[in-house]
Amino acid sequence: MHRLLLIDDDEALSGPLTQYLARFDFALSAVTRPSLALQRLASEAFDAIILDGMLPEMDGFAFCRQIRASQDPWREIPILMLTARGDLTDRVVGLELGADDYLAKPFEPRELAARLQTILRRTRRAPTGAVPASASPATPGLMRFEGLDIDATRREVRTHQGVVDLTSTEYELLALLAREPGRVFTRDEILNRLRGQEADLYTRAVDILVSRLRKKLEPVEPVKTLRNAGYCFALPERVS
Repeated sequence: MHRLLLIDDDEALSGPLTQYLARFDFALSAVTRPSLALQRLASEAFDAIILDGMLPEMDGFAFCRQIRASQDPWREIPILMLTARGDLTDRVVGLELGADDYLAKPFEPRELAARLQTILRRTRRAPTGAVPASASPATPGLMRFEGLDIDATRREVRTHQGVVDLTSTEYELLALLAREPGRVFTRDEILNRLRGQEADLYTRAVDILVSRLRKKLEPVEPVKTLRNAGYCFALPERVS
């Protein structure tokens, strides 16, 4: 059973959504304010957050930024943003702030369930006792490049400066490219692979993710842009 926290000031939404998501093995808890959400996050464990863009106290985008910038244990929790229908600006801002996906209101509950399942599949953590990133180059799941290590077992990325704090989507993008160095992935291919569904016209989301990833990995530059083609992983493998 996956535990979800809904943060939405529409109190009429939580009841029907709780019943519907239970069919997919989701247990939904709901709060109407960010302050109440922080209290729940501090006292309970959740697998994902459903976050409305419009909230009292602060909007959902500011709250998303606060979570991602904090040092609290829940800073990496997957976040699905609920945005206004057709509002591209909301979608761009949400992804730039570290949200893992977005869904426009009004939405179909089945689509919400599908997107949550996709997010949780790609953010599933390894069990306790996983092999540390400092293991030998032959460690299964460890990809070593010049200036960059990607430990797929721990879902951990390291540079010479230490562990890099990536969101689940940023990690998945980097791992996708690194598994096939030199291969050019189009924006639509990346969207399809990361979201597990047909890409819509919103391919700018990939550019935003790449920009965020590059900034966090500086001065290492693993992702190369090929004009009018897409992106590829450009670091050589480490030989020692």
